[in-house]
Parts: sequence; structure tokens; C-alpha cells
Amino acid sequence: MIPMEHIRKATAEDVSRLAEILVFVRRINFYPIFGDAGYAFGEQQVIPTAKEYLSDPALLERTYVYDDGIVRGLIEVKDHEIVKLYVDHFFQGQGIGDKLLTFALQQFDIRYLYALEKNTGAIRFYERHGFTFRGEWMYEEDTTERLLKLER
Repeated sequence: MIPMEHIRKATAEDVSRLAEILVFVRRINFYPIFGDAGYAFGEQQVIPTAKEYLSDPALLERTYVYDDGIVRGLIEVKDHEIVKLYVDHFFQGQGIGDKLLTFALQQFDIRYLYALEKNTGAIRFYERHGFTFRGEWMYEEDTTERLLKLER
């Protein structure tokens, strides 16, 4: 068991930081894949993302943060799925994603997640944690990009 001293449930006070992490990491990781500047730099904004968290208590309820004085990453778990796992770009490579994922695997009955096929770094990360692609996939909404279902 990993120490959970820095992992806690997200609160309303975290929403601006959650939104900041989500927007900027998505831009860094997904703009090169989708190439949609209108979405990445127009529709994808911090304030609307923060409002989404504030308006949906269930979203906050299923989100956990890595907070050692600074919120450095987040994980969202819904039912048996990892819905989101993001670590601030500046803190990647420090084991934070590993700790968040290990926490979720220890605390919840996680069975699967979806990862973009072209996000090979994420797929390798999840494979190191026992997830495997078994052939099931779907298209990311309104795109031709494939989301691979990785299962445990």
C-alpha cells in the first residue's frame, strides 16, 4: 500500500487548479493528435472547465488530487473506470501519476479505462500498471481517432 498522505478527495476550493491542469495538459497532449486549434485554444478554457466542476457535485465527489501543498495532479474514478488521470506538465516524471493510479487501484474495483491510440506514452504507462488492450475500441466523439479500451 502506498502512503495516501498526499492524496485526498477534491473540493470546491480545488476547481481552478483542476481546470488549469486539465486544460493545459489536454492542449499539450491532444492538440498534436487532433490539430484542432479552435477546440484546443477556443472552446477549451479554464473558467468554463472550473464551472463544470462547481455545477456538478458528483464530478468533485469522484475526483481525487495529489496535494503536497500544491495540487499537482488528479484522478477521476467512476464505477469501475478511470475516467481521467492528469498530472501538471511541470510535475510529470516524478511518480505522481503512478501514485494516483496505484491509489485508485487499491481503493476501487477498477476494471478498465480508455486511452487514445496515438497517446502511446499513456498506453505504455497503463500497461506497466497491468492494463491490456484486448481489441475493443471506439472512436473519440466526432473524430476518426480511436480510443482503446485497456482492461485489467
